[in-house]
Amino acid sequence: MLGIGEKFPSFKGTAVVSNDINTAFKDISDTDYKGRWKVVFFWPKDFTFVCPTEIASFGALNEDFNDRDADVIGVSTDSEFVHLAWRQQKEELNDLPFPMLSDIKRELVDALDILDEEDGVAQRAVYLIDPDNIVRFVMVTDLNVGRNSREVLRVLDALQTDELCPCNWEKGEDTLKVA
Repeated sequence: MLGIGEKFPSFKGTAVVSNDINTAFKDISDTDYKGRWKVVFFWPKDFTFVCPTEIASFGALNEDFNDRDADVIGVSTDSEFVHLAWRQQKEELNDLPFPMLSDIKRELVDALDILDEEDGVAQRAVYLIDPDNIVRFVMVTDLNVGRNSREVLRVLDALQTDELCPCNWEKGEDTLKVA
């Protein structure tokens, strides 16, 4: 699996950005986010049970991530058409403020080495990538366990201090000072 300090791979593909069939699909790539922090998170499958809780949670925090110059991108190995159908059908996904990228060819999942071999889907992974496209944080949970999007935001806050942050540090608290 791609780890801390490594360059995040280039990507491009079709994403779902709205519920309107006339404007739903947009081609995106890593170059669209050049010079910004990125929160790239993966879910295993559309039309499942844990995944929409996470996606909606990242959606609810999207403005907080944007306030920190970070763009959220959601990804799974389902097609853009499945993403659209799910987004239209699932109320909590109707108004997502970030793109749902299709990695149907598994190019990004393979480059990151996060394919769950047993189920053939993306692992439940999230990456924080700095403006230089370097991985600064990775979290992967069991397929049955959802992530904590607030923890991802907390870690982004800590990384953006460029200071030493103790366990459970929260934005606005003192960082550690080396004497």
